[in-house]
Amino acid sequence: MKKYNVCIVGGGSTYTPGFLKSFVRLKEEFPIAKLVLFDNNAERQEVIGEFGKILFGERFKELEFSYTTDPKTAYENMDFVFMQMRSGGLQMRREDEHIPFKLGKIGQETCGAGGMAYGLRSTIDMIIAVRQIRQYSPNAWILNYSNPAAIVAEALRREFPNDKRILNICDQPENVIRSVSRLLGCSWEDLDPVYFGLNHYGWFTHVYDKHTGEDLLPKVRQIVAEKGFLPQDAEQRDPSWLETYGFVQDIMNDFPDYLPNTYDGYYLYPEYKYNHLDHEYTRADEVIAGRETRVFKECREVIANGELGEGFHSISDAHAEMMIKVAEAIAFNKNTRFIVIVENNGAINNLQDDAMVEVVCELGINGPRPMAVGNIPQFYYGLLAQQVSSEKLLIDAYYEKSYQKALQALTLNRLINDAKKAREILDALIIANKDMWPDLH
Repeated sequence: MKKYNVCIVGGGSTYTPGFLKSFVRLKEEFPIAKLVLFDNNAERQEVIGEFGKILFGERFKELEFSYTTDPKTAYENMDFVFMQMRSGGLQMRREDEHIPFKLGKIGQETCGAGGMAYGLRSTIDMIIAVRQIRQYSPNAWILNYSNPAAIVAEALRREFPNDKRILNICDQPENVIRSVSRLLGCSWEDLDPVYFGLNHYGWFTHVYDKHTGEDLLPKVRQIVAEKGFLPQDAEQRDPSWLETYGFVQDIMNDFPDYLPNTYDGYYLYPEYKYNHLDHEYTRADEVIAGRETRVFKECREVIANGELGEGFHSISDAHAEMMIKVAEAIAFNKNTRFIVIVENNGAINNLQDDAMVEVVCELGINGPRPMAVGNIPQFYYGLLAQQVSSEKLLIDAYYEKSYQKALQALTLNRLINDAKKAREILDALIIANKDMWPDLH
């Protein structure tokens, strides 16, 4: 059986230890010969890399493992490259969230002005990275889940129109389905969802039982109304995530047709969210104080002890499991169903063909095959068409270095929705991102 060479871009991420654990646990299902971590922050990556050496020394001795800051060393002769870049790091994420709040609008990592600021930074870095990968591994599968995935996907669609081995994917729809399985008391693998939307902006129209064909959405609707909604890994979540999942109950009370993605609350209730979120202690602050501190502390403890010990067990790997299963589906042509980001081309019939949409696809060696959902109702079409326009205008701004297009993009975004406020926020973000954005004029 072939063993694969794999690179993780963003080797210093707090999500990487979960990946390393998952490669051990799934080494029979997805056999790998070589694993390289790549990051431009050597200090962060060294902690994760040294943790990995101890992990694999104990549990996967035959694996060739290393970490590097050199693109050639990282990308040469790879079969799969997992992309989890955070352009600007957590400090710029904090700026993305705090600047809009100070100016009267929501600060959020992937939605609204903060997401658009992050999107322009990610576009620049992702295009550079893909070019480097193609220089050293022309046929590698690039599995991108760097945020904000919708904006990155639109940029990569334009920059690499003929590259069929770039796949953009997000784990949030699967997280919702796994959370549904917790509500229903069944395995998430027994559920067959139907979904449409954009990244971080979609709805489940059906959740079928794979064995009986029964649509379980009415039952889910009833349980959510009575008991609320929790993430499947609620015990490991920070307080802000528990609130975000809990808000699904409010969304379904007003819009009961479908089960929403948890991020829909930002788009549907921007004023409420602005008034109820903590402007001084945002999600970025929570991550820095929480997961960031916890994961690096546990890795350093393992390094100091020279063995895994108990700290190893508290590093979550649910996100990583899905991404490895995606690679497995491609490698072994399994045609497994995943919710991924693809060019529309009729999947959502009444939305423009070149929109980058998120739908259920069968995924195998030749890439994703989307499952069409037909026409979507006018309300949902209106929401998505507005956001597609906002995202496309932002990438227009990148290519044209156009301040005007960036202003239009922010004005259209539902979390801003005001031209004067959009200009004020845009000007502040230009200053904060001066070395990381294109020169808009």
